[in-house]
Amino acid sequence: MNILPAERRRHQQRLEARRAILDATESILVEEGYEQLSMRRVAARGGYTVPTLYHHFGDKTGLIDELLEERFARLLQRAQRVQLSDDPVENLLRYAAAFVRFGLQHPTHYRLMMTPRQQPSEPPPSAEKTRALMEQPLLELARVGRLYSDDVKACSEAVWALMHGLISLRTSRLNQEWSKAQIEVALESMLRGMVRPAKPGSRRRRKKT
Repeated sequence: MNILPAERRRHQQRLEARRAILDATESILVEEGYEQLSMRRVAARGGYTVPTLYHHFGDKTGLIDELLEERFARLLQRAQRVQLSDDPVENLLRYAAAFVRFGLQHPTHYRLMMTPRQQPSEPPPSAEKTRALMEQPLLELARVGRLYSDDVKACSEAVWALMHGLISLRTSRLNQEWSKAQIEVALESMLRGMVRPAKPGSRRRRKKT
């Protein structure tokens, strides 16, 4: 289906407006926090009118929801590109390494994603999908009895705490010369203390990609 030049221009203008508004929203949230965010301030930062913001996003909550969903969708895409193996331990390592690399490569996005909101709200759909995807190796290890702890939630939180700590440490001390092996050593060391060795001759269920 052909799109007329005028329609194509309007479509491009809508995309540019949404991009500018979302970027302006992220800047304010990262620099000043949720309490300082208002539609008027976003409009001034992005170069659009307040009615334009309401037209595209409905209200401030809708604006924040869409921004967070967009950012978490990028993390989900990164996780979905991880090449999986037959070994849930290796898969967990790969997911964790991908998560840490994302946070290091996109520190502004990561700070936004991790900043608590003022009011209780549902996590963005992509955040839940990413969490579920990355938890699959742990659930598989628990299913076959390879976790030293029966508390899968605690194991998941421990992995998350390590990933978050690695990202926060490296992004807060940019002048520090970190070992190239730091992330791999940290993740593998945690898993050696968390996961029992596989029994000889045990069969592993192949993970679908």
